[in-house]
Amino acid sequence: MKAAFRSSCEGRVQVGVGLLFLFCCASSRAQVQVDVKLDSVQMFIGQQMGLTLSVTFDAKQKLVMPDIKKGQELIPDIEVVEVGKPDTAVLNDGKRLTVSQAYTITPWDSAFYFLPPMQVEVDGKAYESKSLALKVYTVDVDTLHLDNFFPPNGIMELPFLWEEWQMVTLGGLLFVLMLVCIGVLYYHVKHGKPIVRFIRRKKKLPPHQVAMDEIERIKNERKWAEEDSKEYYTLLTDTLRNYIRDRYGFNAMEMTSSEIIDRLIAENNEEALDELREIFRTADLVKFAKWSTLINENDANLVAAVEYVNQTKIEVDPNAKPEPEVIKETDQKRLTQVKIMRVAMVVLVVLSVTLLGWIIWRSADLLM
Repeated sequence: MKAAFRSSCEGRVQVGVGLLFLFCCASSRAQVQVDVKLDSVQMFIGQQMGLTLSVTFDAKQKLVMPDIKKGQELIPDIEVVEVGKPDTAVLNDGKRLTVSQAYTITPWDSAFYFLPPMQVEVDGKAYESKSLALKVYTVDVDTLHLDNFFPPNGIMELPFLWEEWQMVTLGGLLFVLMLVCIGVLYYHVKHGKPIVRFIRRKKKLPPHQVAMDEIERIKNERKWAEEDSKEYYTLLTDTLRNYIRDRYGFNAMEMTSSEIIDRLIAENNEEALDELREIFRTADLVKFAKWSTLINENDANLVAAVEYVNQTKIEVDPNAKPEPEVIKETDQKRLTQVKIMRVAMVVLVVLSVTLLGWIIWRSADLLM
């Protein structure tokens, strides 16, 4: 019986030891460790020193570090001059984490300082670090040898570096060029004038050549003479009127036949007027008196027109440079160009504003 009792006690002890071991392991896994340390425990007034806060906790827990900002005082006369970025280390295959936060502090008076514990929160529960002590010494000044102290150096002017301002200068020149282009486009859009005129040029023929080509065309169209004498003589006299207009410089298209003859006589151009009178007389009878003509009469008047042109033409100097005839673009093409110029002007305005903003930003950055 004693052996059975002893065996029962040993079993209970083993179970208790096992439960205690599991509890210790669980508590160790959930334990939060907060540590803080200084680079040194003593320093001179005005020097800077590093202070590091480290927190070790489970990866599933939520950590809130103390809200300490640059320029804040930990305690009176101990100022935080820099706050570093948090650094995270992974432990136990990702089960535990260690977050370290570095601060740079500086003292403004010599004394023995007591730094109170720093507090963090893990899953809403507060944990504190240990407190620290810091001794700050003053700087000894040799008041007996003032000649050893020198005044502070003046402000040193940095040299001008063309490499730094090269892009800004080029950007400024490009901005001025954009402004000029915008001004030119605005002027042409406002007045509806295209910048580029699409002009076709062709060789300008002399008046007698134009007349002879037209007479040749009328001659080939025999149906005018056979079927419609009025249309035939209308084409023939219009050809002669255009020739007289270009040859003598007055608007024969708006004048009657008699007015044309009188004007040619007044300008002492009486050569070959007999043939011209006969052509105009026959044409007036056909058009206004419904006169019927014969084929031979029509051919004779066509030959007379050729003779008149040959007798009054001005021979062109073969060495003279031919004058081109200019044919301008249509209104539709002009309107299309104006629309394109509007779009180009808007694009240039957007680009110029963007470029100006970059120039101002870059110049301010270089001057700081």
